[in-house]
Amino acid sequence: MNETKTFLRFFTIADFEEEESWLRAQSKSGWRLKRMVPPCFYVFERCSPEDVIYRLDFTNNGEESGYFQLFRDYGWEYIGRCLGWLYFRKPASELDGEQDAEIFSDDRSKLDMVRRVIKTRLLPLTLVFFACVLPNFARSAALSDPFSVSLTVIFAALTLLYLGLIVHCGVKLRRLRKKYGEAQA
Repeated sequence: MNETKTFLRFFTIADFEEEESWLRAQSKSGWRLKRMVPPCFYVFERCSPEDVIYRLDFTNNGEESGYFQLFRDYGWEYIGRCLGWLYFRKPASELDGEQDAEIFSDDRSKLDMVRRVIKTRLLPLTLVFFACVLPNFARSAALSDPFSVSLTVIFAALTLLYLGLIVHCGVKLRRLRKKYGEAQA
């Protein structure tokens, strides 16, 4: 009998390294990632506990021809795609060294991925906040009818949520840019 288990787990756009570590820990516990269901559901199948390296790449559907073949050539198994992220895995027993545990050949490639995340996820998130959430919060707070009070509470919660996400992701992505070699002004 093929036993499966679904986890509800939320990772932000800046938490991909933590997500990789969490997936590895699940594999060591005897749960192999089967698929992801947007926005934050992970479906696992029971397996023998094994040390498996998971890596994510963010392409936002921008893979070129030969992209998946390159990963196969280096022994990476493609698991699936979820919200622009591509999931790969490789048993740790098949690694020939520390560099073999990475899907990127250098820090410049990692930095390029972080830039893609910023450009296609963080900037639009920030734009939605300033163009939609914040003005609606201000508008609903200026009105005094009972319906506006409930809208104000909803938009206040959205404002706090968006601010928290933008700050969290902005700080983490900045650290990642610094970690992978981009000089900060």
